[in-house]
Formats: sequence, C-alpha cells, structure tokens
Amino acid sequence: MTPGDFTYTDAPQPHHERTRGILQAHPEVRDLVGNNPWTFLILAGILALQWTIAFLLKDGPWWLVVLVAYAVGAFASHGLFVIIHEAGHDMVFKRKWANRLAGIMADLGNMIPSAISFSLYHQKHHAYFGDYVRDADLAYKWEARLVGDSVLRKALWLLAFPLVEGIRPIRMKGVQFINGWTILNWIIVFTFDALIVMFVGPAAFLYLLLSLVFGIGLHPLGARWIQEHYLVAPPQETYSYYGIINKINMNIGYHNEHHDIPSIPWNRLPALKKIAPEWYDNLYFHTSYARLLWQFLTDKKLTLFSRIVHTYR
Repeated sequence: MTPGDFTYTDAPQPHHERTRGILQAHPEVRDLVGNNPWTFLILAGILALQWTIAFLLKDGPWWLVVLVAYAVGAFASHGLFVIIHEAGHDMVFKRKWANRLAGIMADLGNMIPSAISFSLYHQKHHAYFGDYVRDADLAYKWEARLVGDSVLRKALWLLAFPLVEGIRPIRMKGVQFINGWTILNWIIVFTFDALIVMFVGPAAFLYLLLSLVFGIGLHPLGARWIQEHYLVAPPQETYSYYGIINKINMNIGYHNEHHDIPSIPWNRLPALKKIAPEWYDNLYFHTSYARLLWQFLTDKKLTLFSRIVHTYR
C-alpha cells in the first residue's frame, strides 16, 4: 500500500469466486435466499421506541437529550439503517414497491430521507465493488487526504459521516438519483420532521437527529464502516464482525457472508457461515467495535486510503 493513496489491483473482486465455490459445494445454500417480512415488525417496534423516547424528552435538558441519544438512540437508529439496507435488497417483502415504502418508513426515525438513494448506490457497491467511479463506499481522494492520519480529523470525519454519505454518490456515473421515489422520500420525511418540531418540540427532533449522528458516526457502532472493507489484515478486502452487537442490530456484522450472497436476509446469514465454514473460518474477523474504533482513531497506518481499488472494468 502506497502512503497517501489506495492500493490498486487489476484482479477481480473476491466475492464472485467464493460465491461460485460455495454454491457448487453447498447447493442447499440457495434455500436461504428470500425475504423476511418479520423485519417489518422490528421496524415498527424501533419506531415506537424512538418516538416514545422523543416524546418523553420533549421538555428535557439538552444534556439529557444528548446522553440518551448516545446510549440508547444510536442503537435504535443503527437498527433502522440495517432495515433500510434489507429493504434496499428487497429482502423485507417480495414486492419492490413494498420494500421501498418500508425503507421510507425507517427514515421516519432518522429524520433524513436516505432510503431510496441508499438503495440505488448500494446496489452499485455490490455490482462494482472497489471501482472508484462507481462504488460510493470508497472515500474521495481529496476526502482521504483531508482526513489523513490525524486522530482529531478522523474523529470529526466519523462525526460528520451522515453528511459524508450524502455527498459521495455525486462521484458516481450512470445513476439517476432524482426520480419519483426519491421525491416521495423527501416529501414524506421532511413533512414528518416539520410535524415533530411543531407538535412535539425541537428537543424531540434533536433527539432523533442525534440518534442518527451517533448511530452511524462517532460511536462504537460507527466502527462498522471501518469493519466492512478497511485493510486491517491485507490483502483481505472484506471483514465480518461476530460480536454481541449482531444480536441487537440484526447480524449486520456478517459482511463477508452478505457480499457473497446478497439475497440472503439478515436472520439466515449465520446459517450460511454454518453450512460453509471452510470458506469463512480462515478469514480475519472482528469481535469488538469499541476496540476497532480505537484502532482506527490511533493507528496512523489505518486511514481512508486503507482500501483496495479495482482497476478492471
């Protein structure tokens, strides 16, 4: 890896080969593919929890809002993003339109209309994994240079990660982000935001917004973005997390398994690993988000450039 730049390779991404190998050795894995409508009940439960807490905090002091958002709301918000991810892969309901509506509904707990745009660029992340032009999961080069190896700048980058995720897709070619579903997403979520502020109060809105900021930002949960593809054990490109947070946030740590067969819903990903252990037991994995967060912040060799870029087309 060259300091100040990504690691480049013209080799194909590893997941396609592993997928073929798994399906040849274990054809029964195909039975895991499908959807899980019970995810919608989890979505309803998380929204009920978040809205109830927001209502209870509507007259609370700012410090209590911040504390509860970090300690409780972050986990709920991260769970909503997991459901947005599942809906983006059409793994909640069988109908595409129903999955789009489920994703928009999840946005009502995060206060930012992200579900539809996420589904668009996340599909490209799978199809063009590691392609700098088409994979918005990779940082901009100027972004990586700006953050560098500074502890403070890495922390601020994670704190601003919701904004970072919003501007990266601008780089992508061949994706139309403004469509009818995107506009509907904006209208519904921004209308809901206004109703929360007017009828519940700004403190309630602040709690929900901070839950989002902490849930995917400067929080142990934010280490998920480092866990998935940052080169902590090169040349391995994708890493799974097998810690306790999987029980709270719907197995989101099973990332190698997800990339290998993206059409397996969250509740069946552990079964994939159990059926085909010979493909996963030899891979490096994480067990602690808190430890990984500390490593990312303090290790000067671990930067936004610690990623592999595939140069093939």
